[in-house]
Amino acid sequence: MVEKVITLENVSLVDFLGADNQNIRRIAAAFPGSKIVSRGNEIKVQGPAEVISRVNDILSSLIEHYHQYGAITDRDVNQYLSATSEEAEGRVLAASPDVILFGAKGGVIKAKTPNQQKLVDTVMKHDLTFTLGPAGTGKTYISVALAVRALKNKEVKKIIISRPVVEAGESLGFLPGDMKEKVDPYLRPIYDALEDMIPAEKLKFYQENKIIEIAPLAYMRGRTLNNAFVLLDEAQNTTPSQIKMFLTRMGPSAKVMVNGDRSQIDLPTRQKSGLMQALDILRDVRGIGFVEMTADDVVRHRLVKEIVQAYDKFDVAEQRREAEFKQRRRDGNERHNGHRPAEREDAELPVNHEQSL
Repeated sequence: MVEKVITLENVSLVDFLGADNQNIRRIAAAFPGSKIVSRGNEIKVQGPAEVISRVNDILSSLIEHYHQYGAITDRDVNQYLSATSEEAEGRVLAASPDVILFGAKGGVIKAKTPNQQKLVDTVMKHDLTFTLGPAGTGKTYISVALAVRALKNKEVKKIIISRPVVEAGESLGFLPGDMKEKVDPYLRPIYDALEDMIPAEKLKFYQENKIIEIAPLAYMRGRTLNNAFVLLDEAQNTTPSQIKMFLTRMGPSAKVMVNGDRSQIDLPTRQKSGLMQALDILRDVRGIGFVEMTADDVVRHRLVKEIVQAYDKFDVAEQRREAEFKQRRRDGNERHNGHRPAEREDAELPVNHEQSL
């Protein structure tokens, strides 16, 4: 016997459980070999692992239904009991055009800004979408939600999410553990998003059966990514050869997203960002979508928006100063070449020219 406690959050217990917990009683009656009891906002399930998984799927679907319709009826419980988990998920999602997804705990996941909605619409219309924007604009979260929705709606058979492993001021070699343990911190934001959207047991099942793959970019070489929703995150840290390799993995039935932030390039100083080059090369290719996020799309703490705007202002000023410096050098070279014949250059040098150099 296995035991699991499911916590109900952001729901009215009276509306969800029904009078005298009748909804939970009905679910318990459908699984006579197990024990399902409700205490407060917790539902305790005891029984075989497959029963617990099934009950968890039913409760997750009922939570999604509740957040859409505000109540659970006897008929709703019977429908979800008789349907497979995939049918139940499909019924809820199909009835929610403005919602991307319902989270693992019933929370509604949807676009919060006009540009986030533009991203959702663009991905629906294009098989390849590039998204640029600063930290906190929801690029990764919205992308993962779209991937999970596509999987639940059976539009794809698997999800593949990748990031380049680039050291941002710290050495990878000094992290403890094996290679997976060293790399996982770089992929942590992906895991966090998935855990918000998929119940833990189902997420574990998806990963063990390679339905959801999360891997460093280097693992993509040589593969053909087909019937999959593929996301390359933090793409500003790819080299030109890496992003070309990734884009050419795209199979005929794939949906691909490439996300990046041009203000957070962690590549070595003289290394060109593959994402920036790809944007220049592919800008006029038909069938590719492009979405640009701004500081107005930041959905984190209010200070994040202020921080992004301050850095943007600083970057613009730095670029202006650099352009002015280069122009002054060009003007000086032109004057030098125009007024000083080659045979008299030595005579024109100041007496203490070594100090001046």
